[in-house]
Amino acid sequence: MQADAMEFLLEALHVTKVFGTLKANDDVTLKVKPGEIHAFLGENGAGKSTLVKMIYGALQPTSGEFRWMGKPVSIQSPAAARKLGIGMVFQHFSLFETLTVAENIALAMPGAFDMRKLSERITRVSRDYGLPLEPSAVVADLSVGERQRIEIVRCLLQEPKLLIMDEPTAVLTPQEADQLFLTLQRLASEGCAVIYISHRLEEVKRLCHNVTILRHGKVVANVDPMQETAASLARLMVGGDIHVVRAERRGNDGAVRLRLDHLRLPADGPFAVALKDISLEVRTGEVVAIAGVAGNGQSELFDAVSGERRLASAAMLAIDGRPAGHLGVNARRRLGAAFVPEERLGHGAVPGFTLSRNVVLTRHASDRALVQSGMVRSDVAADVSARVGKEFDVRKGKPDPEARALSGGNLQKFVIGRELDRRPGLLVVNQPTWGVDAGASATIRQAIVDLARQGSAVLVISQDLDEIFEIADRIAVISRGELSEAYPAAELDAEKIGLLMAGAHELKESAHAPRA
Repeated sequence: MQADAMEFLLEALHVTKVFGTLKANDDVTLKVKPGEIHAFLGENGAGKSTLVKMIYGALQPTSGEFRWMGKPVSIQSPAAARKLGIGMVFQHFSLFETLTVAENIALAMPGAFDMRKLSERITRVSRDYGLPLEPSAVVADLSVGERQRIEIVRCLLQEPKLLIMDEPTAVLTPQEADQLFLTLQRLASEGCAVIYISHRLEEVKRLCHNVTILRHGKVVANVDPMQETAASLARLMVGGDIHVVRAERRGNDGAVRLRLDHLRLPADGPFAVALKDISLEVRTGEVVAIAGVAGNGQSELFDAVSGERRLASAAMLAIDGRPAGHLGVNARRRLGAAFVPEERLGHGAVPGFTLSRNVVLTRHASDRALVQSGMVRSDVAADVSARVGKEFDVRKGKPDPEARALSGGNLQKFVIGRELDRRPGLLVVNQPTWGVDAGASATIRQAIVDLARQGSAVLVISQDLDEIFEIADRIAVISRGELSEAYPAAELDAEKIGLLMAGAHELKESAHAPRA
């Protein structure tokens, strides 16, 4: 459909959505044209996800109406939305882990189809879009970045008139994001509208034609991103200036709190990555970051360090000088370690548990105040949850909601805050600010740096190079299960890290960082 066939493809007119006493959306009016890439910006909890869920039929408005191609429409379900030509890539994945890539995509395809032909189409389309997928791969064996590719490709196969993308680049490499932008620009040129939710303001400026900004459920601005700076967009989002992370880099002469000594771990599935001879030290007072393209062993390394997978030798991993490779997660927590996985909903928190019950899950083995004489102190858990909520500005509709009731960014603030509240001697965190707005990202990053400066050791696994350069004292790169030497952050730039991502360090072929 061409842009001149109608003035607006989608209109939201005075839309309000109420949950109990919380107005998630308050009298929202906005319009999206065919062929337009339209960004929705706002802090976590501003109402962006609620709004797009109504557009996609997953929620119904309390009042107001939507118009589609100029006519009033009631979108009663996602199936009804897809029939209209609306597709959505959710921030939280909707995949069955025991099924293959092709089987997951097949579940969303209408009518009868041939699985072999569908697999061939998945392979062709995913490669064309620069998001390669193996149709026979089992989802449980894939990284978060690879799972996000499934969501994007599944949606694109349906050839929508309106494509809603909620934080689509949060787990993509810069190269993958560049390819995605080309794809979206091509779709827009063909008349497909795109609603684009992102906290990465520079990519919004680069990609989008129009920006609607929400704050506390209300539309506060509609602007041309080309006429704004990232800083001015951020100020409109939060209603003030964003905190600047202060992370003066330190030398690495402190005591070693985490030591990996020739750590090896076999792949636990046909599509998993084996870890090969990894050695690393993380010292008191420093933040060490591990960069890498999704699917190169980050998840396996986190599992090995956290104790979700035990190592063949206790000596492969030591915490504060004590061999711990043979210990499980709770035993490592008792040694003063804390862990934050990359998948916050389902791995970092149980969706159907309240926040206070989620506190119990990770602290019952290491917090003596929480468990006394074999009994869990629910009042202590509630106090921890409330304290974390206040310190990290976790926005919620009631004092102790279920984890799944929080927006993605607010749940991330809770999961990170829950571990930081323990003041651990060692913190290992995978993708600390995935899907988190600029203000919350700054809060989380500053808290990580502050923890290190107070004497803890912090290991960060991240695909966000801006984040890595902002907080890291030293940087290593993982590629195909092998880890480079950790170099002082001041000696590296994006180009050098890119060479390491391409495997310049593999099999110890390079003993030094690549020269520019």
